[in-house]
Amino acid sequence: MNYPPIPHLKNNPALEDQYYLKQNIVYSKQTGEDLKLTMILPWHQKEENIANKPMPLLVYVQGSAWCTPDFDYEIPQLALFAHAGFVVATVGHRNCTQGHPFPAYLKDVKCAIRYLRKHAEEYSIDPEQVVIWGTSSGGNTALLVGLTGDEERYVTTEHAGYSDKVNAVASCFGPTDLNSMVLPGGAQAAMELGMALCGCDDAEVWKRVAYEMSPVNHVEKGKEYPPFLLLHGTADQVVPCSQMEMMYEKLLECDVDVQAYLIDGANHEGNFWTGEVREIIMKFLVENNNNG
Repeated sequence: MNYPPIPHLKNNPALEDQYYLKQNIVYSKQTGEDLKLTMILPWHQKEENIANKPMPLLVYVQGSAWCTPDFDYEIPQLALFAHAGFVVATVGHRNCTQGHPFPAYLKDVKCAIRYLRKHAEEYSIDPEQVVIWGTSSGGNTALLVGLTGDEERYVTTEHAGYSDKVNAVASCFGPTDLNSMVLPGGAQAAMELGMALCGCDDAEVWKRVAYEMSPVNHVEKGKEYPPFLLLHGTADQVVPCSQMEMMYEKLLECDVDVQAYLIDGANHEGNFWTGEVREIIMKFLVENNNNG
C-alpha cells in the first residue's frame, strides 16, 4: 500500500523564539530585605554551545498602589513581548505601607535596572537597549524613571557604575500629579496611603512628597528625555484620565517626544486591555528601544 510520505521539518539549533520563566531573582539586599524580580529569558542564554545573542530589555512594573507588585499578573501578556524579541523583567519594590515611604519604590526600580545592566551578559541583555513600562502606580514609577535618569538623589550605592537611564517609557493609567488627585479607596484609605508614602501624618510634608512623586513636576524645557507613550481609559474610576492629559500637555509644552491614547469607556485594568492596546505598546517599544 502506498502511504503519503511523512513531511520533514527543520529543527531549531539556535533555540530561537523559545523562552522560560525564572523567578525569585534577588536584585538587592541593601535595604535589609531581599528585593526580587521575575524574568522571561531566552532558552539560548543557558546553553554554553550556543552563541550569546544580546536582546533588548523590557522592565515592567505592575501597579500595586505603591505596595507589593504581583509578579504573575501580566506574565501571559508579557510573554508576547518576549516573543517580539525582548528579555522581560517584572520588578518588585518595597511596600510603602511597611515603613518604606517615597522615594523607596523609585530607588528600588532604578536599582533593579542597574542590576540588570550589571548582569547583561548573564541574561542575554543588550545594555544599550532598555525600555520601561508600568501600569497605575507602576506607570507613575516608569514615568519617574524616564524623567530622572541617573539623578544622584535617587541612586543607591548598590550596583554602582551602571546607569538607570532608559530609551523609552510606556505608562498606562499612571498618576502624574498627586496634589491634584484624590487617592483611591475612600477618605480613610487615601489618608492611610498618603501617610505611608510620606512617612508621617503631616499634611505639609505630604504636599511636598506628593509634589516630588508627581512626574509633571519633573519635566524641564531644554532637557533631554526618552520618548513617552501614555494610555488611559476615559471611564477610569481610580486614576482620572485628566492625569494623563495633564502629563501629555506638559511633555508637549517642553518639546518632549510623546504619544497618547484615550481608550473609550475603559476603566482601571479590566476592559482597558485589548489586542489593539497591546499592539500600540509593542510597536512603540520596539521602535524606540535603541535610542540610547
